[in-house]
Amino acid sequence: MASGLSASALAGAAPRIDCHVTYGGETRVHSATHVDSPYGVEAVAVGSYFLFKLVFQARPADIAGVRIYTYVDREQGPVPIHQASYALPRPGLRGAHGFTGLQRVYEPVRDSELEFWCEQRAEVRR
Repeated sequence: MASGLSASALAGAAPRIDCHVTYGGETRVHSATHVDSPYGVEAVAVGSYFLFKLVFQARPADIAGVRIYTYVDREQGPVPIHQASYALPRPGLRGAHGFTGLQRVYEPVRDSELEFWCEQRAEVRR
């Protein structure tokens, strides 16, 4: 098993999306579990200028998937500069940069770059 979890642990596991976000030479992992509505999901600060929002929606089936939003935090409020949508990833699908591939988002005003890639993981329920 690629995840290193036992079969009994995987049986009680819920899917989770981990996005590896790099900005200014520092990488942090932002995680999301299923939500029924994207409206309660808050964007998180990445550095002092970017905001990153990760939505993992399982229902309703016709709009289920993973959506990723990147904003710049300007004085007048957040401004969207990137949005990506993905179908729900298949369990066990592994690649060098997960199901998204390595993504780069550029912001020209401050000449900033943010990189991310995302993978599906199993979160063990306790």
